[in-house]
Amino acid sequence: MFATFPRLLGDIGGTNARFAWQAEAGAPITDVAALPTDRHPTIAMAMRHYLAMHGHAAPRACAIGIATTVTGDRVQMTNHPWQFSIAALQAEMGLERLVVINDFTALALGLPSLGAHELHPVGGGKAVAGAPRAVLGPGTGLGVSGLFSTPAGGWVPITGEGGHVSLAPVDAREQAVLQRLTERFGHASAERALSGPGLVNLYEAVCHLAGSPPQPVTGAADVIERARREGDPACAEALALFFGFLGSVAGNLALTLGARGGVYIGGGIVPRLLPELERSSFRERFEAKGRFRDYLHAMPVWVIRAEVSPALAGAARALEPS
Repeated sequence: MFATFPRLLGDIGGTNARFAWQAEAGAPITDVAALPTDRHPTIAMAMRHYLAMHGHAAPRACAIGIATTVTGDRVQMTNHPWQFSIAALQAEMGLERLVVINDFTALALGLPSLGAHELHPVGGGKAVAGAPRAVLGPGTGLGVSGLFSTPAGGWVPITGEGGHVSLAPVDAREQAVLQRLTERFGHASAERALSGPGLVNLYEAVCHLAGSPPQPVTGAADVIERARREGDPACAEALALFFGFLGSVAGNLALTLGARGGVYIGGGIVPRLLPELERSSFRERFEAKGRFRDYLHAMPVWVIRAEVSPALAGAARALEPS
């Protein structure tokens, strides 16, 4: 019932849809390709485009991790217009089996497949074998999940929307930034600061507090470029705020899950900013939890630097018996 091959695997974010192929049991994941989501009106059209690109016939099974809440048959992406019925997509694509899960649930399932060479350490001690693991990552949005071991040696992921928890400041400057985000959005979630659009939000908040109009930016890449090459103080402060908030949110998640198995940072932004991360307040803020500083000080944090998204391996694992 479960061993259906070949398999189409997907890791769908707000900007890119990554697809891959697994031909048979035990075969490697191959033909990985990223398709811009805005170039395909529907997910089915993107899937067909990928299959045509690589000359693959229709797969028997498919597993997709997608950046949104999956609570029933109807799926509506949080930061992209794609929406679909799982049952209708399965019928349209002629699939014997289709599994659709949250993208960070898929990423959590893929954590055990990561090698040491695919992880950049950011402080802490050694992971405790079998202990819970936490994962979060800023990209188009902010994904959050966790992974728990089972007595039988398997793994159970957490499915939730931790990226939308309320953002918490630790000083007057962050309080002022938070107030500005609240004025704009009503609810200042972690994602409003810790994402590509969130970095732009932080830049615009810094400019607002300085009483100066922000320069036009097309996205987070502009803010990063201006901070790096032009020394723009507002962009530099936005990056500093970004890493401070990220440290606090990651520390909160680690405390909540008891993530002595380690904290993993994925997404498309942080792996490109390792020098800035190393110079930032991230690790200090991660550990700055009062009486539990020593508890967090021992927890390792890694930035995922895998060439192939581990969420694809996680999607494949989602097709296996639990």
